[in-house]
Amino acid sequence: MPYAPMASEAWIGVNYWSRCGGPRMWSDRYDPSVVREELAVLADHGCSVTRSFFYWPDFMPEPSTLESQALERFSDFLEATVAAGMGTIPTLLVGHMSGQNWDPAWRGGRDLYRDVWLVSQQAWMVEGLARRFAGHPGVFGWILTNEMPLYGGPAPSPEVTAWARILLQALRAGGATQPVSVGDGAWGMEMSGTDNGFSVRRLAPEVDFLGPHSYPMSDDPARQYLSAAFACEMAGSFGVPVVLEEFGVTSDFTSDEHATHYYRQVLYGSLVAGARGWLAWNNCDYDELAAEDPYRHHPFEMHFGLTDRHGKPKAQLGELRRFAEFLDAIPGTLLPVPTEVALVVPEHFERPLPFISATDRTDTQANLFQAYIAAREADLPLRVAREVDGFPPDARLYLMASLKMISAPGMARLKALAEAGRVLYYSYFSGSDANQRGPWVPWLEEIFGVTKHLRYGMVDPAEGEVILQVTQDFGGMSAGETIPLCPGGNRHARTFLPVTPAGAEVLATDQAGRPALLRHRVGTGWAVLCTYPTEHFAARTPGANPEATWRIYSALAELAGVSRPVRCRNGRVAVGRLASPEAQGEVIVVSNLSAEHLEVALELDAGVSLDRVGPGPTSPVKGGTGDGAQVLVHLGTYEIATFICRRSPNAGTDSLVA
Repeated sequence: MPYAPMASEAWIGVNYWSRCGGPRMWSDRYDPSVVREELAVLADHGCSVTRSFFYWPDFMPEPSTLESQALERFSDFLEATVAAGMGTIPTLLVGHMSGQNWDPAWRGGRDLYRDVWLVSQQAWMVEGLARRFAGHPGVFGWILTNEMPLYGGPAPSPEVTAWARILLQALRAGGATQPVSVGDGAWGMEMSGTDNGFSVRRLAPEVDFLGPHSYPMSDDPARQYLSAAFACEMAGSFGVPVVLEEFGVTSDFTSDEHATHYYRQVLYGSLVAGARGWLAWNNCDYDELAAEDPYRHHPFEMHFGLTDRHGKPKAQLGELRRFAEFLDAIPGTLLPVPTEVALVVPEHFERPLPFISATDRTDTQANLFQAYIAAREADLPLRVAREVDGFPPDARLYLMASLKMISAPGMARLKALAEAGRVLYYSYFSGSDANQRGPWVPWLEEIFGVTKHLRYGMVDPAEGEVILQVTQDFGGMSAGETIPLCPGGNRHARTFLPVTPAGAEVLATDQAGRPALLRHRVGTGWAVLCTYPTEHFAARTPGANPEATWRIYSALAELAGVSRPVRCRNGRVAVGRLASPEAQGEVIVVSNLSAEHLEVALELDAGVSLDRVGPGPTSPVKGGTGDGAQVLVHLGTYEIATFICRRSPNAGTDSLVA
């Protein structure tokens, strides 16, 4: 059964090991009173669910044997869970946890995916646990494994998919009807550009939700805070609900204040990106287990808890409670708004095509992420448009963001969409290594109305500062304005495309007076070319955001007629939208992506009004309703404000609700 909750019923909770034993909590260390105390604290802070774990060595000490005392302890945990008004999502096959792998003593080095006998033992365990617990009201869902790519390692995708299918069939054979996922972290090639065998495309049809795990290490606050949202956006392109299955911070790496900023931004950012469940890592700290693996050698793993070693709530648990209160205030379901902007993902990113450099896929992932950030800063809801699936025909704007390569049929399809009245945008990128360095983009001159002056095997370096100057009014940018870029990247990538117009009109020039942004009429649509890889420049520059690409995207949205009923002309603030049919409008999430205190103007379309909903800034909201009306909102450091947006009946026929 697919996971599709009402807003107030969404899974909000934690990954759970009791502080009485950590991964060994199901041994004789199990303490019913401590477990109940921990669950009560979580329930009091808005948590409705935990993700629990069957530690494989303890639950299956011998082949075809389930340990009876461990089963009884888990039964007691289920009773305590229901008594607390919560549920749990058991994770079935747990051999990896927090920086260490554990085998049952009898595994004997057998391959987890390919060895028929060992796979049969895994399936036997899964079916047996389902038969024992599937009928319990405390079980809300199931997850097959915990980060299996780190335990079993990579393997060919057909073998991994077959292994997962066998375990899923065993679970259903045991009577489980609840939603189920794999627990692989959604780290497959379609998400990361690196093939570990856990293909999201192959696994998505088998499961009821996808579960990204996100622990980014970044050099830019916007990239850090929006990393989980981008993972949810990418995972959401496979037509399966998304649960942010793991995210969190260790207190060893952050202050309490910054931990709350991170939780707040991740929760609301991933909500806007399509997540409908959140499971933080994790419920408590483990200082009493400091001498034991994995905490002995990974001591920072002790302190990811939402409560400390004594069970006292940390500040970030309060953020989880406030987020739960916000969702409780939303009537009914939350749906995506109609997305008129498509972020193009080339076939080369998610398929191991012949003689394609791994660097190209790494660059593509980074450039797509930076494009996503710029779109959020421009208040543009977008969809991930994967070339493998065929580009959707109903977007108004298609972004080819610093793409080195696209297939010839894919480019022909995008050309046809532009000819049919859409806007196609391409920012030139030569790649960041010497493997056939240059744009693998056919018909560039024809589509974009330019003559290029490239030399085979050579690049044209972008030296020094790169500043674009607008030469004519364009989409909210005025002639004479400057657009400074941040030219990051290596000697291969920090380049530009020398062109002269051949039918295109110049919208902006660079610091040397060369054409930098050009617009060309194609059929009834437009093709817009940027001669610099602005997204790649920013992706390879520490602390780049907000950078100027969002201004270009905003202008492109004006050209394409993209709807933004509520918008903010400040790149430090992102306005996200979700359809709320029961509220007869949209939920608006306004995020301050900066450490600054800001008073910002939200610009409203004619007939649009905003009503406050959920927790947020305590300062009053000032403004009104009407054509060109503004609402002024004060936002503290990394603060969020949330509203219900409604359009008056006489404001037109375009509905804001999907």
